Amino acid sequence: MAEKDENTPKPASVTSDDLSGLTDDERRKRGRAPDPVLPGQSAPKAKPPTPVHVAFVLAIVAAVIVVAGQVVTVLLKQQLVDRAVEQVRQAGQKVDVAQVQSNANTLVWAMLIGALCFGGLLVLFAWKAREGTRSARSIATLLAVLGIVFELGVIRSIFALASSLALVVMLILLYLPKVADYFPKVGKKL
Repeated sequence: MAEKDENTPKPASVTSDDLSGLTDDERRKRGRAPDPVLPGQSAPKAKPPTPVHVAFVLAIVAAVIVVAGQVVTVLLKQQLVDRAVEQVRQAGQKVDVAQVQSNANTLVWAMLIGALCFGGLLVLFAWKAREGTRSARSIATLLAVLGIVFELGVIRSIFALASSLALVVMLILLYLPKVADYFPKVGKKL
């Protein structure tokens, strides 16, 4: 037999009308899920505060800048290889140009694919944060911090600086005190 505890509601005390008439935000603040969207119904439009919407736009801008920087790197790959070969030869070491070419090719394409994945995930979680999902804001924050650390620690280009600036401003806007109510904490009890 199932044990009863104080968290188990009594059948007479819970009605389906307790949460009727509440907006999705009000339901979320009480720790409940938004009303489901039934087939044929249109999903409700998110009405985020202006800073949250601007943060979403900045996430898109940062993602586009990161991808553009990697496209430029792919286009300038041969110049990077030539410079690397020249530096190794000036140091008096032997260099296998074909091996450097192959490694550079692998690296720039892997970086481009990584930039596309990073940008896609950042925009996805920024979109969900725009809809008021607190956990999506946390994931977007994690992605932004990782992006900033990687770009400023490894890449160091004008694209990295521009996208890092956009990501920093995005983070500031997502954590302003006036938007805190838009990202309610989920209650411990449901």
